[in-house]
Amino acid sequence: MAFSGFPRNTLFTPVPNPLFGPLLELIQELAELKVTLRGLWLLHRRPGRPQVIHQMEFLNDPALLRGLKAPGRDARDEIRRGLELAVARGTFLLLRPEEGAEADPAYLLNTDAGRSALAQMRRGGGPVPPHDQAVTEGLADEPPGEKPNIFTLYENNVGTLSPLLAEQLKEAEEVYPSAWVTEAFRIAVAENKRSWRYIAGILRRWGAEGKDNGKPGRYSQKVDRQKYLADYERRWSGSPEERTRS
Repeated sequence: MAFSGFPRNTLFTPVPNPLFGPLLELIQELAELKVTLRGLWLLHRRPGRPQVIHQMEFLNDPALLRGLKAPGRDARDEIRRGLELAVARGTFLLLRPEEGAEADPAYLLNTDAGRSALAQMRRGGGPVPPHDQAVTEGLADEPPGEKPNIFTLYENNVGTLSPLLAEQLKEAEEVYPSAWVTEAFRIAVAENKRSWRYIAGILRRWGAEGKDNGKPGRYSQKVDRQKYLADYERRWSGSPEERTRS
């Protein structure tokens, strides 16, 4: 099956340079290479610190399950084998659960920050972050005919709502197409820039310049588009005092 090429507005994930040098020379197993690459992608989208990926997140990852599926081989066994190889090579660090605990093994990238976080968690100085479903939760494909709830998208992927922010979200949902709203949240999560300011900036730009085909989407007649855009410019581009008053 041929690859059709990278689409417009493709997002990029930072990759440590050694992966393209010594690691690329050393890695021989496809399972290890795929698990390593997917792990970097997952870690990049993990908010906060420390950035940890649980084993079940690897084992349930759709891209790995499809990419390591082969006749006579179980994809999850291949994922486990790839993780074991990546840990043995030193690409990933493994945090094993305490004996008798039901916790899932967790993995960190073998960097200074990862080694420091692992040492602290092993000393009991910090909890192991739970499974993070924020990358996909609230951003799954909606059933046909249904639009996503912008409040759910915000709470699942950004944080707690305030009354003022709820009004801004309500305005945005009336002004912009639901598909735009969902995609703007998806981009913010992928870029690990989880703030309404960033999401609103994406929507505002699409509203002013058009999206993909250069044509603006539908706009509610209840809201004056130019006034809405000017209000957001004032709110996010003005002085701190002006933003506080708004």
